[in-house]
Amino acid sequence: MSKLIVGLIQVNARNEMAPNISFIEEQARKALAAGANFVMTPENSTLLGANHEDTLSKVVAEEHHPGLMSAKGLAREHGVWFLIGSIHVKVEGERCANRSYVIDPEGRVVAWYDKIHMFDAELPNGERYRESSVFRPGERAVVARTPWGGLGMGICYDMRFGHLQRALAHAGATLLTLPSSFTVPTGRAHWHVLLRARAIETGCFVFAPAQVGLHAGGRRTYGHSLVVSPWGEVLADAGGDSAGFVTAEIDLARVEEARRALPSLGHDRDFRGPEVLES
Repeated sequence: MSKLIVGLIQVNARNEMAPNISFIEEQARKALAAGANFVMTPENSTLLGANHEDTLSKVVAEEHHPGLMSAKGLAREHGVWFLIGSIHVKVEGERCANRSYVIDPEGRVVAWYDKIHMFDAELPNGERYRESSVFRPGERAVVARTPWGGLGMGICYDMRFGHLQRALAHAGATLLTLPSSFTVPTGRAHWHVLLRARAIETGCFVFAPAQVGLHAGGRRTYGHSLVVSPWGEVLADAGGDSAGFVTAEIDLARVEEARRALPSLGHDRDFRGPEVLES
């Protein structure tokens, strides 16, 4: 398939699943009416709890997850592809998985990915995050096969580890997904820069649907769901003010054009070290 129109849904998730799922269904249908044939949602699509305990108390097993069932139904009903940026899935006693899914037009999960890198940080403004206390880190990188090429999967904090996206590109990815719930301070400083860099250094299209606004517990997220070209151009930006959706038409030929113009993916070399030399 040569024509790809992505629809990125920007969500202001509450700490109850039902209203978030209803909002995603509503916006997905609007994006589809606008021509999208691949719909994508952000990290924590169906739940942003007020705190760790609140989040863990509402986690359900994958086979019963209403967000996953809803996305499968939408994909099947409309004959489109669907990316759940991530949902919380029960996997072990005190922690869950932060899991992303690619769903085909038959409503089948064709790939899933658990977030590898945990955001454990204290920001200069005093905000503290410890994802590892809630989520079990993933251990495998994933490239999903789609009609438009390989799709390398990541989630939010993963974007800060450029070697992961480069490995995905070497494994055949021409599209990268980085659904996120970025904080406002780090978003203002790094969001656009990091996503453009990941696109440039891999020669991939980057899709980053995002959370936006004020959430339970006082957390604020940055928004600005982005589509970035392999040359680093921002093709769509949903802004930082409100939830909704944004679409972009993708010219897949631009991947080869960018990689031919700047073929750095073919220039990796093994090296020793680094050696720490004493003066």
